[in-house]
Formats: sequence, C-alpha cells, structure tokens
Amino acid sequence: MSARTSATEEFRAARDFLLAHREDYTTACKGFTWPRPDFFNWALDWFDEIARGNDRTALHIVEEDGTETRLTFAEMSERSSRVANWLRAQGVRADHRVLVMLGNQAELWETALAAMKLRAVVIPATPLLGPADLRDRVERGRVRHVIARAEDAAKFDEVPGRYTRVAVGGTADGWRPYEDAYAAPADFTPDGETNASDPLMLYFTSGTTARPKLVEHTHVSYPVGHLATMYWIGLKPGDVHLNISSPGWAKHAWSNLFAPWNAEATVFIHNYTRFDPARLLSEMERAGVTSFCAPPTVWRMLIQADLTQLRTPPREVVAAGEPLNPEVIEQVRRAWGITIRDGFGQTETAVQVSNSPGQELKTGSMGRPSPGFQVVLLDPVTGAPDVDEGEIALDLSNRPVGVMTGYHGDPDRTAEAMAGGYYRTGDIGSRDVDGYITYVGRADDVFKASDYKISPFELESALLEHEAVAEAAVVPAPDELRLAVPKAYIVLAAGWEPGPDTAKVLFEHSRTVLAPYKRVRRLEFADLPKTVSGKIRRIELREATAGGSDAEYREEDFR
Repeated sequence: MSARTSATEEFRAARDFLLAHREDYTTACKGFTWPRPDFFNWALDWFDEIARGNDRTALHIVEEDGTETRLTFAEMSERSSRVANWLRAQGVRADHRVLVMLGNQAELWETALAAMKLRAVVIPATPLLGPADLRDRVERGRVRHVIARAEDAAKFDEVPGRYTRVAVGGTADGWRPYEDAYAAPADFTPDGETNASDPLMLYFTSGTTARPKLVEHTHVSYPVGHLATMYWIGLKPGDVHLNISSPGWAKHAWSNLFAPWNAEATVFIHNYTRFDPARLLSEMERAGVTSFCAPPTVWRMLIQADLTQLRTPPREVVAAGEPLNPEVIEQVRRAWGITIRDGFGQTETAVQVSNSPGQELKTGSMGRPSPGFQVVLLDPVTGAPDVDEGEIALDLSNRPVGVMTGYHGDPDRTAEAMAGGYYRTGDIGSRDVDGYITYVGRADDVFKASDYKISPFELESALLEHEAVAEAAVVPAPDELRLAVPKAYIVLAAGWEPGPDTAKVLFEHSRTVLAPYKRVRRLEFADLPKTVSGKIRRIELREATAGGSDAEYREEDFR
C-alpha cells in the first residue's frame, strides 16, 4: 500500500466512524482518533479519489437572475487539475503565496483545489476589501500571485508589489485571463509529496479589536480538522448543504469546502446583491437543501419573513460566528419543527464545542466538546484549569489536529495564545454538571457594573425577545455612581420608529426580564458597526459610548 493510499484510507476510516455514530455523541467521543498521516494532500488524496467516475453534483450555484452552474465531482476534479497545470505554467510553485479574491463562483472552488495540488499557500480575501486592506495583505502575506475578479482589478493599481495578476471573468491591462486555464492538460502530476505540516492557508482575522492577525493552517489542520465540523452539522453523503458566508473568511472554508466535501455532499450557493428572505427560502425549496448554516445576522433577518413558506425544511440547521439568541431559535422551532444547533469555533480552529445531532439540547448552551477536542475552562486570573466559569481553552497535551500552527510571523502572540500547554481562545464560558458549555462573552467584552459581572450576550438575548428589536449590542457606559452601566445600541425591526416612545417600551421590557443589576440603563437607536465578515465591532461602540451622545436615552428619564 502506497503512502498516498494509506493516507486516504486513514482519513476515510475516521470519516466513516463519525458518520456511523453521527447521533451517538458518547461513542463518537470515546472512539474517535484523529488521522495523523505524515503526508497528506486533501485535493489529491481525498477529493480526487471520491471524484473518480462520480457524476453526483459537487457544486450547484444559482445566480440572482436565475442562471445556474452545476458541476459534478468528476468535473471539479478535472477542471481543478487543468487550472493547476496552467497556474504552474504561470510560475506558481510550492510555498508561493497566492491571494485569492473571488466571489461565490465556480472558479473559487477550482482555485482552492488547484492551489492545494500545487502545494501553494492560499490567502483568502473577500471582494469587499479595498486597496488599504489589500496592501496590508500583499505586504505582510508576501504575496507572489493574485487571482481576482476582473471587476476588482483596478483596486490593485494602488497595491505595490511584483506579483502575477490573473483576472477571472473578463480582461484587464496587465492581467492574465483565467479562462485560458481550461485549455491546459487534464492530467495533473504533482511535483513532490505534500508534508502534512506544510502550510496550506493564511487567514487574516476579521480584526474586531486590533489589526488582523495571520492565522496559519496546514494541509491537515483545516481539511482533516473539519471532520469535527462535518460531525457537528450532521452532514451525510448525498446531502445538499447551504452555508451563507462570504468568501475570504474562515467559515466559508469550514462549511462551503471542507465539511461538505468531507461528507461527499453537494455545496449549494444562492448569490444575491441584496438579501431577500422569501427568494432564499424559494431557492432552498427548489434545490432540496437538507442542511443549512447561517450566521446570527442572517437568522435574525430570516425570522422577519414567513418561514412557513418553506414546505420542506432542512433536516439540519446550525448557526455559527456569534452566539445565537434563544428567541431566534424558538421562532425557527415553531415554524419548522427543528432546532437550530449552535457551535463554537474560531478562524484558529475547527469547531471546538457544538450541539451535534442526537444530543440533548439545553437552552442557551453551545453544546459539549467536539470529538477529538479536550476543552478546559481556565481561571481568568490564575490560569488554573477546570473552573466552572473561565476562558475556553484547548488542552494541547494530546493536540487536536484542528488547531492552527500559530500566528504567522508573530512568535510572541503565538506563545501567548499557546501558553502553559493550552490554546487560549479569549472567550469566556461556563460549564454545567453535564459538561455543557454556555458562552458568556469575549474576555474583553465582559464588564462590571456596581461590582456585578455583566455578560453583554445575556442582555442582548433578553432585548431580542421583544418584537421591536432586530439587533442589539450592549457595551459599558461610564457612570459616576456605578462606574459603568449597560448601554444598548438597538436596530429596530420593521414597523417600529426610533424615539422616546419606543425607548420607553424597551426600558420597561428590560425591567421586566432582567435582574435589577443587569438592567439596560441607557439606550441608543443606531446601526451597528461590523467587520466585513459580519461581526459587531464592539470596540467602536465602546469608544463612541465613552465620548457621549446626544441621541442617547436614559432609563431614569422615563420613571
């Protein structure tokens, strides 16, 4: 048996074990062991293997105008090999950094597979980025090649550097047309073995509080690590999986690449310029979506629509990115008869904690540790392990495969994140007697008011129970007596107008559902600043709050 065959079979055995026990959490955790091959290339050793003679649909894209793209596993394998051969002819080599800035289009998946086959290092980038962000990525990422949509080529006029430029979907001066790749040979021969520890991806994190970090993943940490993500979602061969995520962010690789194709499921995409819940539900019905993952922002918009128009709801529904509020979960349960299952992970890891199929669900909890992950809670002050509430961390004594190598080019930050034999997430959680973990908040988001610890997530969840609230974010506001009090920034649901009448209603709701020390004391109606990946930039809200606002309402004014 060759090393390549052995790696494929080792991966398949681990995958099949999780599929066999997809609703038996206890057995899955006890019996699962990570594949740890010395050599592994997911595109060659897994995707090409399952694609051989496979005419099932691997990728199905529906555009806003109704046009469709369908590619089988066999077609994706061949097309990616042609692209790999062509890119090699353009000078792409092993270890070269390739910045890929494409939308949800077939070329994105072709490029991902082709780069893996070449052992190049992909730097994913969302098309929403502008020249300033691109300069940072090209410079710090030491980019040698750029593959971008022709319509975005002009952005790179302001990005210095000697890098190959490849345009997709059109022509641009100085850019090579990607479409030439389809004339390249279909047979691909790798120019060497892929060490499992070779770098595969460099992710620039979304930077909610600081300059983006460069998260480095290997040929196993994401491809193999996302066996855990496949398990959390509950994917099976033949499923049709829809994940709403922007290319360029880790969740896209999680749930639009590795997890579904680990399971041999179809990746379904519906592209749109403006989110239309009714149209999305219609396309889900037509495509026969069996599993659906979306961030909380999308779920909050979906529940504003008539969910019952989807006659055949997905079998599995999950949420990730930020904790999902209980009120949203309940509305989906009433409409579809199924429960959204939360999961917790980061760009640095695969899914660490999740509610997988078959587990008892506890309201507000994001579940238990994923198979292959040993999760501990560290005392935020002393660092002592196994407290009831503390920083969520991964025990590295038996290092999970699904953890980053580190922060590329930043050994100090890597050492800090991995200190004491734990990977420290920077997130606070609490654990109950059954091992279920509930998210409390980012370590730097939790604050004290009148000497009581406040979790913004808990207050936001309470506010979202009111029909007037579409989105909410809570931060500390300076107060002479209490040092800090909770202030809520509110995005209103359709039909509600900002003003003192609505503020009074929401303060009354806060007094009804929250303990006195947790009550929202100040309120402002405003759009929420977000990263391009959709996460709320609380640092901007904290800074705005510290500066004061004439648009702020105070609870004491309504007594």
